[in-house]
Amino acid sequence: MDMNAPRPEGLTGGYGPFAHLTAPNVLLYRSLMRAFLAAKERFAVHLRPEDVHAALPAGTRPAEVDAVAKALDALVAWGNLRADPDTGRVTAVEDFYRKRFIYQLTREGEAAEKALSAYDEALGLRGALQAVALHDIVTQLRALLVLAAEEEPDPAKTHLALDGLASRFAALADNARAFMGSLQRTIDLHDVAEDVFLAYKDQLIRYLERFIQDLITLGGRIARLILELEDGRRIQPLLRSAAAREAADATPQEAAHAEEAAYERWAGRWAGLTAWFLSRDGRESQSRLLRGRALGAIPQLLAVVRSLNERRAGRSDRSADFRTLALWFAEAPDDDARHQLWRTAFGLYPARHLTLDAETHAARLARPEPAATPWAGAEPLRISPQLRRTGSYERRGKPRKVEDRQEARLLLAQTAAKQAAETAAARARLVTGGITRLSGLGELDPASFRFFLQLLGDALATWRPGMKHTTATSNDGAMEIRLTALPDGPTTEVRTPEGIFRGPDHAIEIVDLTAGTEGGDGP
Repeated sequence: MDMNAPRPEGLTGGYGPFAHLTAPNVLLYRSLMRAFLAAKERFAVHLRPEDVHAALPAGTRPAEVDAVAKALDALVAWGNLRADPDTGRVTAVEDFYRKRFIYQLTREGEAAEKALSAYDEALGLRGALQAVALHDIVTQLRALLVLAAEEEPDPAKTHLALDGLASRFAALADNARAFMGSLQRTIDLHDVAEDVFLAYKDQLIRYLERFIQDLITLGGRIARLILELEDGRRIQPLLRSAAAREAADATPQEAAHAEEAAYERWAGRWAGLTAWFLSRDGRESQSRLLRGRALGAIPQLLAVVRSLNERRAGRSDRSADFRTLALWFAEAPDDDARHQLWRTAFGLYPARHLTLDAETHAARLARPEPAATPWAGAEPLRISPQLRRTGSYERRGKPRKVEDRQEARLLLAQTAAKQAAETAAARARLVTGGITRLSGLGELDPASFRFFLQLLGDALATWRPGMKHTTATSNDGAMEIRLTALPDGPTTEVRTPEGIFRGPDHAIEIVDLTAGTEGGDGP
């Protein structure tokens, strides 16, 4: 092969290894590159054209080996492959003059193919809501609590626990983002057929409900474990230990700053984990946002099903209306009829403040302007503008004063402080100090009652048929409610200034996790 031959068109600068993407035979080129990448994973470095031909899938495999050899030469010219003379099969002098090459991936070609593989994988990623990852995160956090209780935690165990926690959390977050994106495309019926959607919508709704229940149960437990690790800054020594273990393998040039850089990375990962499960500084946690988004997707899915059923039942919808209207426009006899149809359908009429007077109208009838006449070349339209009659429309006088918003800011600050105090008082009012009954809560003020309903709703969301006891944690990880069904199941009342709340009586215990009043075991 002539290595000095001009490169194929489309090769520009350092992007040559991607030039085959715009070539006419792109599917063959992609298959060839995937075959070389798969061979390298099996530690096969050099391939002959016949080996590549046999490795190609049946859908893209040419009939002749020569076609594969020609495509390989093009990839060599683009820089994806390197060709070396095949001297292993030379048995006579004449073989030296034959065109025989073995091919291997270049560094540029391998990098380009890996980038394209990552692109294909990300493009096809549908994601999943991983309840198993939530369980794994709980397990890793418990392991970190055990290590934090030791006087000198083992660096290897600490690093492995933190690394497992980070990997599971990253997988959970990435898959959740991908799943919610694919769920929205499903709701919008993008990239999915109607029959396929109707066939699996029940499974999707049950899947969402199951994950929401797990997220409520395990999300509060994870938030509580995070708060326990942050209590007394017990997590920082563990992060330092993992950073020191990573920095031990740093090169001499990077040794001076390697440990601090590694600690910053671990601190950032921990901050991302806490932001996912804890609501702080007026910002809702990502798990709560995910729960709300998943809950909102269920009625949206049902609305899509309703719309499809109505469409199949023959009811009119907007797309059918527009298609019918387009047919009417096509069947209209002339432009006047089309203009009348347009005004009737959309209610659009000429601007009433630009009406013609009788004299101008008569002049236009006497000398009509062709429709192709440019606007600048047509006879000017005589109108009586409003400004010509009234003069300047400028509003005269002094400019408006700059408004002082100091009082408004003070009012907002006072309101925020008042709401924070009400929330703290409501939480203190609900702490039971032990196991009691719902009937023993007494009368609740509106703020305490709203917070009580939120806690009760989180607990009942985890309830299953046959269960007698459940535990739930508030979204910020500050309060925990423990609910136990009573065997007799009497009806009780909780009185509030706004009315009476009635329901089956339960044994209840509400604990303030931030005050250190809990006396039970960990989650």
